[in-house]
Amino acid sequence: MLQLPSDFVQQMISLLGEEEYNNFLQAIQEERITSIRTNPHKISTSCSGLEQVPWSRNGYYLSERPIFTMDPLFHAGCYYAQEASSMFVEQAIQQHWDKLESSEPLFLDLCAAPGGKSTLLATLLNGKGWLVCNEVMKSRIGVLDENITKWGVPNVTVTNNDPKEFGQLNGLFDLILIDAPCSGEGMFRKDDKAIEDWSLDNVKLCSERQKRIVADVFPALKEGGLLIYSTCTYNVEEDEKNVQWIADQLGANILEIQTAEEWNITSSGIGYHFFPHKTKGEGFYLAILQKTAEEEMVRIKTPKQMPMATKVISESCKNWLTSTDNIFLMEKDKVVVYPSDWTDTALFLKQNLHVIHNGLTIGTVKGKDIVPDTTLALSWLLNTEGFSLYNCSWEEAIQFLKKENLTLNGVEKGFVLFCFKGAPLGFGKNIGNRCNNLYPSEWHIRMESALDKYSEIL
Repeated sequence: MLQLPSDFVQQMISLLGEEEYNNFLQAIQEERITSIRTNPHKISTSCSGLEQVPWSRNGYYLSERPIFTMDPLFHAGCYYAQEASSMFVEQAIQQHWDKLESSEPLFLDLCAAPGGKSTLLATLLNGKGWLVCNEVMKSRIGVLDENITKWGVPNVTVTNNDPKEFGQLNGLFDLILIDAPCSGEGMFRKDDKAIEDWSLDNVKLCSERQKRIVADVFPALKEGGLLIYSTCTYNVEEDEKNVQWIADQLGANILEIQTAEEWNITSSGIGYHFFPHKTKGEGFYLAILQKTAEEEMVRIKTPKQMPMATKVISESCKNWLTSTDNIFLMEKDKVVVYPSDWTDTALFLKQNLHVIHNGLTIGTVKGKDIVPDTTLALSWLLNTEGFSLYNCSWEEAIQFLKKENLTLNGVEKGFVLFCFKGAPLGFGKNIGNRCNNLYPSEWHIRMESALDKYSEIL
């Protein structure tokens, strides 16, 4: 039996009524629900054996929680383990896509780690436009960058900035998503610490912090742009009252989202609530607004000089990509590729923000060689015909993901692309008696592996 704070109990009874609160209490003591969202750039078949998340084209419920670490397709970015309720972001954006001024918009996920909503935004952009994924906490940047890379997003910038540093980029973004740091009420079923940390004072503190975050970044949203505000809470202080404050004080219209009756999503008229006794997922709140306040757009200047890669390097790398309209730049010894239409914007972001990852790193120049990068192996733009392929067994895939060297028989010397069930995992360099493993050290599997820990999900 969960021991909930008495103030929280009273809050929920006031919100739901006593009878419905009892249903809520029962629901949050049941086993947590596991769901995934597949990557359509890497998984072409439908998951007919799985129950679909009704508000998501690529979301599915699992009957039990597997050990994701033991599935090579998880590491290949073929799917992401994401809470089902938060996939509702897809509906908010799709239903209001026609309000975006550009067919290739610029999106910002402000509080992005670990990357679930960023990978969803990337899927909606579908390789068009540009995505900025930001995380203010340095300790969480690594996992965000890893998840974005594994998802295969080529049109992306990962940053580590405070929200007010974005506020200086007036009118730059077509859409900003703020999954605001909150009191975590919707996580009580799966996080005992969220219960321990909860208090009315903390709710008030979170509410004020959320307002400050939105106010700091709001100038970066263009006039007419879309703002998605979400939390994993139920209380009106962090949810409805904050959204109304944004509309009244900053200048925005609150938009409606059409929902099917069978989804059992709750709305008070300001945003949408997911209650675990009604919807199949954890607690979640979301609202979408359109900015009405006037905003001039910052001017993006074309750099006077760009560190262009040599013709030899560019020609060597062209066959590694499926796209053709690219610019190849050098960043120290790294070869980084940008789509021609977005190079100026990407470099502008790099000049004005603390950038961790920008564009698509495809290789590192080492002597006469260009060593292909794992980012390329996992990218949507990878041309698999540019490399020798080695399709691994499960045991070999895990060995590769543990960054162990493999011995390959009958495989030509040179760079090899390791795959599992056709999905690329990364590169190795076959030198004959062994194949040196080029998988990133910081990503390697540390868990003890055994085939009986592996559940075939897709």
